[in-house]
Amino acid sequence: MQIILLGPPGAGKGTLAALLKETFKLAHISTGDLLREQMKANTKLGGEIKKFVENGQLVPDGVVTLMVKQKMADAKILRSGFMLDGFPRTATQAQDLDKILAKIQPIDCALYMESTLPVILKRLTGRRVCRNCGALFHVVNKPPAKEGICDSCGGPLYQRSDDNEETIKKRMDVYLESTQPVIDYYKKQGKLVKVDGDKDSAKLHAELTKIFNADRKSHKDQKSGRN
Repeated sequence: MQIILLGPPGAGKGTLAALLKETFKLAHISTGDLLREQMKANTKLGGEIKKFVENGQLVPDGVVTLMVKQKMADAKILRSGFMLDGFPRTATQAQDLDKILAKIQPIDCALYMESTLPVILKRLTGRRVCRNCGALFHVVNKPPAKEGICDSCGGPLYQRSDDNEETIKKRMDVYLESTQPVIDYYKKQGKLVKVDGDKDSAKLHAELTKIFNADRKSHKDQKSGRN
């Protein structure tokens, strides 16, 4: 199973990805994580990425695509199936991804998590992150056992500087404008699946599990020649 996760910041992609990863044993490929890994490892590609990040610029399509292509060379990921989170973000990246996967395993579906601004604001303004391990918490939905302290490693929790109402609204506008061509791209291919990102992640996970299990059964029946 090859899935693309689409949705604005705060739609719950990360939480849903963790649940789907556990259920279907899929690799979760986050371009944000890949960017940080490359910079931390001080690779040649990481050096290029760091220059753009430090200058406050977006990492170019070609650089991001190269990074994803390198990740896709991992045979283990292709055997297990994967979820792409944060890529593609432009129609050009979507076209490049199709080329990368043309002779391997094409995308099964692009899962678009539609979410409304009021819900996103509640989620992101209440988000807290561990400075040590990066674990995520929420002051209402997932509070830590001890206020300000990570349950996983005991590190301090903080609120990201961009998790404020004004910045979130701007990020939402930019996301919707830049991602619409990607949504249209997969809609034309018949691979776009829209889901309600405002729903609780557990409920949404249960719904998608039924859908994906039904699809898997259908594919198996087709291969075995059943009607």
